[in-house]
Amino acid sequence: MKKYLLLFILAFSIALTYAGDKGKWTGYISDSDCGASKDLKTHAACAKKCIAAGAKPVFVVGKKVYTISNPEKVADFIGDKVTINGTITGDALEIEKVSK
Repeated sequence: MKKYLLLFILAFSIALTYAGDKGKWTGYISDSDCGASKDLKTHAACAKKCIAAGAKPVFVVGKKVYTISNPEKVADFIGDKVTINGTITGDALEIEKVSK
């Protein structure tokens, strides 16, 4: 019985560790080449150019850069300041809703 309780506790702990953080964040849609290294308020044209050339869109909150699991959701918001509802797991963001 103790063995099963220990396994349950271990499995529960692992599940909590990898569970995503669901919430709402405000930041900028940038590109994977520049991330947070530029002034994001004036970076829209550069971000659009880099993404057109093959860079991936990313979500930047402060200095933290998140990869976007479903980048098609931000195609119309490259370079913009947006609010995103979704789930962050590690450094990846799964977007539910994007708004300006």
